[in-house]
Amino acid sequence: MKVDGRQMRPIWLDEISQTVKVIDQRQLPHRLVIAELTTVDKVITAIQDMYVRGAPLIGATGAYGVYVAALNTRVSSNDEAFFLKECDRIKSVRPTAVNLAWAVDTVLAEVSQNETLADKTNTAKAAAARIAELEAENCRQIGVAGLELVKAVSEAKNGDTVHILTHCNAGWLACVEYGTATAPIYAAFEKGIDVHVWVDETRPLNQGARLTAWELGKHGIKHTIVTDNAGGHLMQHGMVDMVIVGTDRTTRTGDVANKIGTYLKALAARDNDIPFYVALPSSTFDWQAFDGLKDIPIEERDPNEVRYVQGDDAGSLRKVLISPPDSSAANPAFDVTPANLVTGLITERGVCRADENDILRLFPEHP
Repeated sequence: MKVDGRQMRPIWLDEISQTVKVIDQRQLPHRLVIAELTTVDKVITAIQDMYVRGAPLIGATGAYGVYVAALNTRVSSNDEAFFLKECDRIKSVRPTAVNLAWAVDTVLAEVSQNETLADKTNTAKAAAARIAELEAENCRQIGVAGLELVKAVSEAKNGDTVHILTHCNAGWLACVEYGTATAPIYAAFEKGIDVHVWVDETRPLNQGARLTAWELGKHGIKHTIVTDNAGGHLMQHGMVDMVIVGTDRTTRTGDVANKIGTYLKALAARDNDIPFYVALPSSTFDWQAFDGLKDIPIEERDPNEVRYVQGDDAGSLRKVLISPPDSSAANPAFDVTPANLVTGLITERGVCRADENDILRLFPEHP
């Protein structure tokens, strides 16, 4: 995707320095800052502190983390144990997004075929690059599949504006290219379909107000930021045609874990007969999970993310306390939307119902 005319991705390998670089998304939209991931500790910090976030991007970062771990492993009698321990550290950073463990394990499976540390390092680098390209292509295909849904709404409205509500950031910043929830929006925009996006602010870290709005603005797509609690009101008054969100882990039966607040949007959409779609690459399915409420771990993050808010103050980023200093806070990062509230899943292989039989129709290799 382009930022001010410059082609950018949220993660890449600098071919000259062989250093993994990422956009530090904590600084957006006020600053575009690049961070270098030269050690496993820096990879872990980037994932934990949300320099990078979003299931596909977390996976790509984990994959490149294996490469970084190999680079920092010294040849010795216990180098294999050290390397595997470093990879386990990366896998455990964030528990909800299944892409992280999937990507690390995928790279490790290829690395294990090598004997020397040099070969392992080169294999890890190549495997991480393939995962990043796979996620980019999957997101492009999600856009192709989702375009038909947006086009159908546009045709039913005789070309009038299609109003899409989304939650959190499931754009290219959360992936590698195109995004998941935003991929159909970008595809529709490129086809000349008149689209407008209602952007949930997405408390507590405001990924919608900070990141989705920044992305859409850079691409020239009409959008309006709203408070998280405005979605139901907009739906009641016929101002939303469809909801599209992403997901960090989805069960084989169609239950969806996404940013906290997604469940409430699904309830409001159901009450107002508005289609509620979830866009995801196949790497975000947890094929071992059947019941979202029982099988998906929900990350509890630092309560200070709720108590403080960050913004730009005359060119300086500042955090401001918004609650009484002695009040406690809770910060569950995700909630689970049951499959019965999901109209359909938009994947790289097409659109399916959120039930096991139809999911397996698209992915028969996971019986």
